[in-house]
Amino acid sequence: MKPHWMLLAAPYLLAAGTAGTQEPVAVDLQLVLAVDVSYSIGLDELRLQRTGYVEAFRRPEIVRAVGTGRLGRIAVTYVEWGGKAVQVLPWTLIEGQQSAAQFAEALRRQPIRRISFTSISNVLAFARRLIHLSPYRGSRRVIDISGDGPNNAGVPAPVARNSTVAQGIVIDGLAIMLRDKPDSASIPDLDAYYNQCVVGGEGAFVMKVSEASQFSAAILAKLTAEISGLKVSGARQPRPEPAGYAPSYNCFIGEEMQERSIGR
Repeated sequence: MKPHWMLLAAPYLLAAGTAGTQEPVAVDLQLVLAVDVSYSIGLDELRLQRTGYVEAFRRPEIVRAVGTGRLGRIAVTYVEWGGKAVQVLPWTLIEGQQSAAQFAEALRRQPIRRISFTSISNVLAFARRLIHLSPYRGSRRVIDISGDGPNNAGVPAPVARNSTVAQGIVIDGLAIMLRDKPDSASIPDLDAYYNQCVVGGEGAFVMKVSEASQFSAAILAKLTAEISGLKVSGARQPRPEPAGYAPSYNCFIGEEMQERSIGR
């Protein structure tokens, strides 16, 4: 029996071509957009996220960022995740306004889904496999992960982070922090958690969204920085914060919260 991730990914990979049947196409960047759709995110927030990505790929800033690369083309795939991960859109070549707009429209047409639990480690492993099986090969490889809570399923997030970074893949984060008070699956310093426990690699950064009105601007700024390879210190507001690690931070907070919940 094929592993579960292969059953999920195979139809999309076949649609885009397979690495085993043709030479990989060279691109400046392979970018996995990994978007949290767990039940802790409200339907309005899910729609805001989706709209933010759709609008971003329609903007001229993204097309200009793609054009700054040596080859002037990138490959992007869109993944939604909770306790498991699903490849929503196949690897897509973006090399100008038309292909960016087509990607945006394909994403707009996808149904909204929700997935139980929050496994950052699982989606990082899933995204790594997508990168390795991709029909494209980028000089840079980035996983862009957004979420509203800490890892509470699968192996601890730092284990998956370290395995990913060891393969030369950068992880950037978008911490969604819209609640006035954290619920049973969230923490008040999620941006610090992402900074300490999730993101990594050369130039990695974290952005946070604390108001719904910030979604579109944050997503656009994040994508522009990732696609162009812009140093985060030079990015426009909302400004990403470069990754930094504090050994004293508790990266097992999500697992501990889940254990306490089960034991009640």
